[in-house]
Amino acid sequence: MVKLDIKAFGLSVGIVWGLAMFTLGLINTSGHWGSGFVEVMSTLYIGYKPTVLGSIIGGIWGFLDAGIGGVVVAWLYNKIAK
Repeated sequence: MVKLDIKAFGLSVGIVWGLAMFTLGLINTSGHWGSGFVEVMSTLYIGYKPTVLGSIIGGIWGFLDAGIGGVVVAWLYNKIAK
């Protein structure tokens, strides 16, 4: 059985999701691609808007949210896989 490194998994997932939120926010500043998704996520992530500052805020929220979620998933996986 392979154990997941809880910290590394949480950090990896957090980085990927944070960058995705940041990138999508920036893409949405210049066009309307993904505007529905940004609008929905802005109801969860306070301050997330299709602006440069809003994209940074969304990236931080995404990193924290997915990082914590990744830690929980890795911990649960390790418990179940025993």
